[in-house]
This record gives sequence, structure tokens and C-alpha cells, in this order.
Amino acid sequence: MGLRGDRLHQLFLLNISLQVFDGVATYHGVRLYWQEGNPLLLAAIPVLGLGQTLLLFKSKACLFLILLRRVGSHATVQASLAMLAAVYGVFSFVPWMTRLLSLLWL
Repeated sequence: MGLRGDRLHQLFLLNISLQVFDGVATYHGVRLYWQEGNPLLLAAIPVLGLGQTLLLFKSKACLFLILLRRVGSHATVQASLAMLAAVYGVFSFVPWMTRLLSLLWL
């Protein structure tokens, strides 16, 4: 697969893991009456329900990641996956982990 292919696959798996984490954390967070920060999800939850909304949005995100992975030979794909992982790390993983870990000190 080569070094570039290995790195691309690792970034792909990291992004899929972040999507799954975000979906599970959002599901449990909203059930604990925490506010969701994404206005698109907020608008869709009353219409579709929490579980169906998360399944729809996370499925779309994962399909987009699969498409990116499939065009992995393009020069910008690795940079795009790295940027997506950084954005999800900052705007999803860190806030949710902060909130979830705060439950330990209640």
C-alpha cells in the first residue's frame, strides 16, 4: 500500500471513528438534556427524531468520507482528511469529552 496509502487509510479510519464518536456522544448528550450545537441537527431532530436524525446525518458524513477515500490518489485528499479530523477533533471530540468527563466529578 505504501507509506502514503497507509497514512491515507489511517486518516480515513480516524475520521470514521470521529463520526461514530460524535453520533454516540450526541445521542447520549441530547438524552441528558444537553444542547446540540449544530443548527441543522437541531432543526431535524423534532421532525425525524433523535436516533433517525443522527443516523441520517452520520451516514451521509461516512459516505462522503468513503467517496474521499475512493479518490485517494488525488493530491488534496490526504490534506482534506487531515483537516476534517482536526475540525472534528476541535469542535466535536474535545467539547463532548469535556462534558462527558465532567460527569465523573459531579
